[in-house]
Amino acid sequence: MPTETTVHGASSSDHRTPAEQEYDFSEQVGHLLRKAYQRHTSIFQRLSCDKQLTAIQFVTLCTIMERGPSSLTEIVHATAIDPATIRGVIKRLKAREWVTLTTDPGDQRKVMVVITEAGESLVETMVPIAKQISDQTMNNLNPAERIALLHLLEKMNADG
Repeated sequence: MPTETTVHGASSSDHRTPAEQEYDFSEQVGHLLRKAYQRHTSIFQRLSCDKQLTAIQFVTLCTIMERGPSSLTEIVHATAIDPATIRGVIKRLKAREWVTLTTDPGDQRKVMVVITEAGESLVETMVPIAKQISDQTMNNLNPAERIALLHLLEKMNADG
């Protein structure tokens, strides 16, 4: 009686090409990163002090609070959020009165984004919650794994 061998879950009688047999999307880095990000986003929305605040809006507010008045280009560079998205984020933050727009005193053509007192208050309220969100996102990891994950993500995102 002939036996079938298996390679990566596919039997030798499988009619898929070798490349198809060896590719499992559920084991790919992009898929796993997307699932982890979806989990993080869900936790963020559940725990956030403002249910309309998104993780991207929060990162943008943190960036402006840390750096002071910032141009859109500076925010894009600091957050790695694409220019089209950041314009929409700033528009929504302005509508919520968490930021205001002004011009750069040195270059009247340059728009500067400034965090308001309400925006600062929101960030101050959210920071301890954001720490809980990060903790819950990584709750299946031990302390060494958490450090390793953060190190590896930083390394993956390094320029080069």
